This record gives sequence, C-alpha cells and structure tokens, in this order.
Amino acid sequence: MKLSFAAAMLFGFTVMPVHAHGPTPKKVDESIALAAAPQAVWKQIQDFGAIAHWHPSVKQSSASKGNENGSVRELTLAGGVLKESLDEYDPQNRSYSYRLDTENVEALPVSSYSATITVQPAASGAGSQVAWIARFYRGDTGNYPAENLNDEAAVAAMTAFIQSGLQGIKDAAEGR
Repeated sequence: MKLSFAAAMLFGFTVMPVHAHGPTPKKVDESIALAAAPQAVWKQIQDFGAIAHWHPSVKQSSASKGNENGSVRELTLAGGVLKESLDEYDPQNRSYSYRLDTENVEALPVSSYSATITVQPAASGAGSQVAWIARFYRGDTGNYPAENLNDEAAVAAMTAFIQSGLQGIKDAAEGR
C-alpha cells in the first residue's frame, strides 16, 4: 500500500501542469559619453523637478521640496502623467535614485520601477559618462498580459525613454 501511494504521488508530481508565475523584473542599463565636464553635465540634470528642461519626451515637470529625499515630481508625457519619488540624492557623487509612485500604463507600460542616474568622468579623462539604470515590471503583472503591456513592450518603452533622455542630456550639456 505504501509503495502504491508513493508511486501515485511521484506520478502526480511528474504530470502536474506547469502554471505561469507572473512577471519577472526587467532591467535597462544605458549610458552615453559626453564632451562636457562632469560638473557641467550635473548642472544640467541636478534639479529633480526640471527633467522637462532636458528630456524630449517630458512635456512638463514639477517637484515638491526640490532635491530633498522624499520629493515627489510629476512628469507629463504624451500618454499622461507619472508621479515619481526621489529616494536618494547625492550631489557629491553626481547621482540620484527615484521610483514610480503612481503608475499610468498609457504613459509608460510598466507597473513599477526604480531608477538611478549617475554622472562620472569619462574613462579617457576627457568628458563625462552618464549612466541611467532602471529596474521595472511590465504594465500588466498578470499571467497573460496584453501585447501592449507585456515584458517586451515594457522593455522597449523603458529603453526608448532612457535613450531619449540620455540624448537630451547630451544635447543640453554640449549646447545643442
């Protein structure tokens, strides 16, 4: 009887259906080289609430409390408004980290994200390197997301947003 039970259990475990388990976190890690000193680049992007000044996809932006941790900024994109909170602000290392507070999948097809922008001297010693890293989940965190809210859509949208922002930083810092 014990042998039959063990065999039945083993058989049951081997033919159990496999179910999707939901989303896995995604990451976009982009950088750009600039022909401008790190301090000049930092001056262009240091104001957490002023992203609309250099990011071509952001039509309007504002922030409460300026650059203090916990500040909240609103970004108006073509598809609507996003709210983000500043988690860490480090002017000595020319870096800040922030996260999504209020999702809007019409504006950006992700359900949550955290990101960090850092300005460093270029490895060659001339100019700067700006790195922008984001970790996020797709817009629909269910097991069977619509095509416009799946992993591929989230990665494509976040990559385009970051690359556009990096080009905007480059243009602003290099006087274009």
